[in-house]
Amino acid sequence: MSIVTVQLGQCGNQIGHEVFSAICSDVHGTHGLCSKKENESYHDACKERFFSEAESGVPVARAVLVDMEPKVISQTLSIAARSGYWTYDDQSHFCQKQGSGNNWANGYSVHGPRHKEVIMNLVQKEAEKCDRLGGFFTIMSMAGGTGSGLGAFVTQCLRDAFPTSFILNHVIWPYGTGEVIVQNYNSVLTLSHLYKSSDALLVHENDVIHKICAQLMHIKQISFRDVNQVIAHQLGSVFQPTYTAEAGLHYSRNPLGDLMETLVPHPEFKMLGLRNIPQMPENSLAYSTFSWPGLIKHLRQMLIANAKMEEGIDWRVRPPCPGSSIPSSHSTDKLLHFNTSIANLVILRGKDMQGVDLGSFRDPSLYTSWLNPQDAFNAWKTPRAFNKYEKTASLVSNSQFLLKPLDNVVGKAWNMFASKAYIHQYTKFGIEEEDFLDSFTALEQVISSYAIL
Repeated sequence: MSIVTVQLGQCGNQIGHEVFSAICSDVHGTHGLCSKKENESYHDACKERFFSEAESGVPVARAVLVDMEPKVISQTLSIAARSGYWTYDDQSHFCQKQGSGNNWANGYSVHGPRHKEVIMNLVQKEAEKCDRLGGFFTIMSMAGGTGSGLGAFVTQCLRDAFPTSFILNHVIWPYGTGEVIVQNYNSVLTLSHLYKSSDALLVHENDVIHKICAQLMHIKQISFRDVNQVIAHQLGSVFQPTYTAEAGLHYSRNPLGDLMETLVPHPEFKMLGLRNIPQMPENSLAYSTFSWPGLIKHLRQMLIANAKMEEGIDWRVRPPCPGSSIPSSHSTDKLLHFNTSIANLVILRGKDMQGVDLGSFRDPSLYTSWLNPQDAFNAWKTPRAFNKYEKTASLVSNSQFLLKPLDNVVGKAWNMFASKAYIHQYTKFGIEEEDFLDSFTALEQVISSYAIL
């Protein structure tokens, strides 16, 4: 099944381009460990998901690009075309001459309704090119105006127009130091609206990715492109073809559906996080060796200690003993230490992956009590290496990983709202105080649900 990617705003368009580049780089890489037949079936499965083919033979990304300013879209189209490996459809983009000024309400209430018809026509055309539509993957920022406000509006339109298709929102969590003064308002409004419309939210935190660039990739002057390439690598490690338990020795045909079935057992719990190891500079790969037991041990500890990268993991964190109960008054302390999961998916790529012991991820103490651990954990595998990594292990987790950042954002936004700061910037575009209160209520419920796992 094919995935239509919707790139929204500057952030969404720049990351979307890097994702398609990472996927193409992986497909065109040399993988001598796999048979010719294996490589061909992998290539075909990838192409069906992400690309259609132009008459020229160059793969065309199944994507719609949307921004209220033309600069980023024209750059993105141009860079993709120059690569020679893939391109965007010249007709599948929409831009205007005026941005949203970092105002969520402007994107959601003004640009969204005004341009709904033309944007949804582009999406419809892209969907009709798919022999079988598997769903939509939107990429957007949470803090700005176009990506977040227009993104929330477009997601709602996707849900209305394609009620049975899967929608996965990829959301970029803003830097904690602050990118724009109203980013906490924008974030609260974005998350609360997406929670109603989408099937799941896959979140990357800018602060975490920045740290990976500095500490693992050893990049001195970190650019947005560096950050976006790390994000794209992680996304590619999840979305490239794999064998699921149900698919047997055929690559899974329904990537978004499989992801939802595996990780989102209840509509109140939609927050997904992603960890990927190893992650290092390309020029270090030739001098590094990894064992599956070592990778799995690190990945499991990253999960339970809520470490977002493999450096600086707290190895003291341990799952609670079976049968022990933690009084509710200590639930906040518990959050800061052990990270309880609802569901986890481990994806292994590379040689000798068949015999890897994943039993440690089936430990019932990792999971909430209301789900059978056999249902809460899944593994997808492929012998084909990803990009230049001989072995990679990725973890997509529905857990308490985002509780603290979410609580912080809601708290900061509420403090601003209580003093009526900047509210007039939203009310002039039709977002009333009641809308803010509804959003706070929705997210407080999300926080409460995850806190009591």
